[in-house]
Amino acid sequence: MTDIHSLTLPELEALALDLGWKPFRGRQVYKWLWQKRAAAFEEMTDLARDARALLAARFRVFAPEPVSRLDDPDGTVKLSLRLEDNAIVETVFIPDADRRTVCVSTQTGCALGCVICRTGSLGPGRDLVWHEIAGQVLETGRRTGERITNVVFMGMGEPLLNYDNVTRALVELNHDHGLNIGARKLTVSTAGIPGRIREFARFPLQAKLAVSLNGADDATRSRLMPVNRRWPLAELIPAVREFTEVRGKRVTFEYVLVAGVNDRESDALALAALLRGMPCKVNLIPFNAFEGCDLTAPDPAAVEAFRDLLLPRLPAVTVRRSRGRGICGACGQLAGHRPPPTR
Repeated sequence: MTDIHSLTLPELEALALDLGWKPFRGRQVYKWLWQKRAAAFEEMTDLARDARALLAARFRVFAPEPVSRLDDPDGTVKLSLRLEDNAIVETVFIPDADRRTVCVSTQTGCALGCVICRTGSLGPGRDLVWHEIAGQVLETGRRTGERITNVVFMGMGEPLLNYDNVTRALVELNHDHGLNIGARKLTVSTAGIPGRIREFARFPLQAKLAVSLNGADDATRSRLMPVNRRWPLAELIPAVREFTEVRGKRVTFEYVLVAGVNDRESDALALAALLRGMPCKVNLIPFNAFEGCDLTAPDPAAVEAFRDLLLPRLPAVTVRRSRGRGICGACGQLAGHRPPPTR
């Protein structure tokens, strides 16, 4: 039986006509699912009882099962969610001032194998379909009782390798009959897929783009991110420049600082030269450790020194203090729920 969340608004309106109803009934169902977080047809009280029974005979209302919830003292919450095929993905809720951000996963693993990301150790997983991506936002709102204001596609997986489902999720998250999250409060992060970046530049919704850079030369970047061997900087950077030209907006570069690998003065100067003239913001992220990886973050003084080398040369540079490190919910630490190893 099909999960009714998988139907878009036009599909629900068509279903209403097929059932002999007026199209606005489809909009009612859509609002119940995405705005009012209905977990059962019985909750859709402005539909007649026989109409609800008819829907229940053809569809189900599925919600991901929370396998675990971890709360960090800084307010961050990590949810491990079980999907219908028993695959588990991790979703992170990050409250900050007036923002309520959810970091969603787009795949159950990742084929790119970045050594600074725990998800890369899982290997390839399957793509999530659009309603499984958007459903993470819905379930996080339900579990925290908060209205979500921002969504970042920075969890498990490479979003641009699941392009169709990611862009459909963006449209549905933005829909004014649904969660109604502003387009500019939706951010897609990528390890660098040039063709998809060019395509995303022309996507009608004005969602933001973040690029995980992490190296200013091919040797350094390939060491941390094997994807660079297929799409080196000579292909990636022109695609990102094209994105900024088509959109007329700046792009964000994420740069994870790893001690002794990409945190030298020469790295900072090379990074400034690589991005010269591009409307951009650089987020410096001290490496977040995880089990099985022997990389380390630079000490705070080295991070500040790296920032100070960049700041006069690039328009915007910030040091991002990762949230949720105490629950392995920070940047690069997600890997799906795994039970502790047996002693």
